[in-house]
Amino acid sequence: MKKSHIIGIIIIALAIGIIMSSVGDASTYVSFGEAIERAEEGNTTKVHVVGRLKKDAQGHIINMSYDPLIDPNYFAFTLIDTNRVEQRVVYYNPKPQDFERSEQIVITGSMKQDVFVADKILLKCPSKYVEKEIQTTTAGL
Repeated sequence: MKKSHIIGIIIIALAIGIIMSSVGDASTYVSFGEAIERAEEGNTTKVHVVGRLKKDAQGHIINMSYDPLIDPNYFAFTLIDTNRVEQRVVYYNPKPQDFERSEQIVITGSMKQDVFVADKILLKCPSKYVEKEIQTTTAGL
């Protein structure tokens, strides 16, 4: 066999190895119910959960805990998933900027006992490019 064939086979093998390792780290989108089931089965893989913040009638967030003077790396809140299941979420990092303005939240992590421990929080905030009403005036004849 030629050296170029051997090098080509090694490169292909490395590419396959990289693809397989990245697929193994990919997590899936689930509801809190499925995340709880996975935790009870002993499955500790990370999952994504999509949801909205629990708010009162006036639009204020309910059950959000963050006091940077006491512990800047402890942030907890209640999230309601797409199946309307409420779950307490703990994030051991500072509260993300514009958290209160988010429309939808995607958290990555896993269940630990009775709380969901998030490793990452992705926010979907209202667009800053809000379409403004354009008024047109027509000249009378």
